[in-house]
Amino acid sequence: MAKDKTSVDRREFLKQAVTGTVAAAVPTPMGAHEHDHDHEHQAVPPDPALRTKALESLLVEKGLVDPAAQDALVDDYENKIGPRNGARIVARAWVDPAYKKRLLEDGGAAVAELGYLGTQGEHLVVVENSPKVHNLVVCTLCSCYPWPVLGLPPIWYKSAPYRSLAVIDPRGVLREFGLNLSDDVEVRVWDSTAENRYLVMPERPAGAVKMTEEELAALVTRDSMIGTAKATAPAGGKP
Repeated sequence: MAKDKTSVDRREFLKQAVTGTVAAAVPTPMGAHEHDHDHEHQAVPPDPALRTKALESLLVEKGLVDPAAQDALVDDYENKIGPRNGARIVARAWVDPAYKKRLLEDGGAAVAELGYLGTQGEHLVVVENSPKVHNLVVCTLCSCYPWPVLGLPPIWYKSAPYRSLAVIDPRGVLREFGLNLSDDVEVRVWDSTAENRYLVMPERPAGAVKMTEEELAALVTRDSMIGTAKATAPAGGKP
């Protein structure tokens, strides 16, 4: 099929869609118009990832974004500043009572001891789970989140249902995540802001007493540090 001036390839279409130069085609009632053409109607993909990629391509092409610097930044948050940093902090607190005390008293300073500093993590408050208290973190206004220790926030953390229901019905939200707490466990909800961001220190799982700090860190998940889950149980142990 020959390409005429009215048709564009998918990448070019996405870029033009971002800038508003191409209008998304929408279905029209049958019989509203009939014409022969050698190209198919296209619509802007609903997938945010595709729209993001289109915008990224446009910015790179215009020289407004350095792709190498962008790749390095993404790698930092996905592979270096991700939840593994928070997991190491929790594991250190589990094995070092003195560090745990400092962490609970001044989260930002204690995290800085391990070199985990960065934007949106300056004012960190660490709250500890116990057999009788379970903590849950939310940001009711937007999606404030401690990036230096947890990496990028999950999509559900930014969603309107989570932001509202976590405050209105926290136990119901936890059940949706598969976490059922007994009635004698108090659920405390912490609302993150631009000034204060929270990190949950989950309970150390039963059966993990003799594990090394590195092995313990592997049990700490992102969700357990938000409060929608508990730390993973070691093989053969109980959560």
